[in-house]
Amino acid sequence: MKIVADLHIHTISSGHAYSTIQEYVAQAKKIGLKAMAVTDHGPAMPGGPHYYYFQNMRMIPEVMDGIRIYRGIEANVIDAEGSLDTPPPDFTRLDLVMVAMHPRCGYENGGEEKNTEVLLRSLEKYPEISVIAHPGNPKYPINAQKTVAAAKEKGVIIEINNSSFTSRAGSWERCLEFAKEIKRQDWKIVIGSDAHISTMLGNFKDALKLINEAGLTEEHVIIIIMSPEATPGC
Repeated sequence: MKIVADLHIHTISSGHAYSTIQEYVAQAKKIGLKAMAVTDHGPAMPGGPHYYYFQNMRMIPEVMDGIRIYRGIEANVIDAEGSLDTPPPDFTRLDLVMVAMHPRCGYENGGEEKNTEVLLRSLEKYPEISVIAHPGNPKYPINAQKTVAAAKEKGVIIEINNSSFTSRAGSWERCLEFAKEIKRQDWKIVIGSDAHISTMLGNFKDALKLINEAGLTEEHVIIIIMSPEATPGC
């Protein structure tokens, strides 16, 4: 399976990443990717960009040196009501809206039942959400069956995050559970590198190994490739 788009990357604007958009574009050309999504963390992330950053992403060309650029965000859940750290009007300016739970962003781990409840509230409150990012994170356990069912109902894609296996200890088992549940419910995934430096771009090795183990096929994998004239979306 050849993945030609990396739909989860972080630039220096996230505050704890190390490459510019131009550096990612150069790396994309070098490794043969055709597209990527810039999904910097929402403003609740310590050191993250101001919300003006997301309002202004229209300044980023849709194509840079032949590489299609999707303008996105990895929005943070900030409270037990499932609120996110970016106003919904800003989402309309973006091609891709990821939702995730992170430490020190307002909402802290409440256990699997509570975390699942909060995440599903986010899906209810924000129909603009395109992707649930790294749902296999053991620091914020969520119920795979309930989450996949709700995501499928709302057309939200589940991410298999390649970086989880090195940056979030214990993720393999939980990610595999999600992948198997996605197959059982016949839903969709997106594979992201979650790159925080350009050399990580397009690294899907562990994620591909996991989805093969779970029995997922190309039919389960979503890759967004659009012309600049197309309407952004997921």
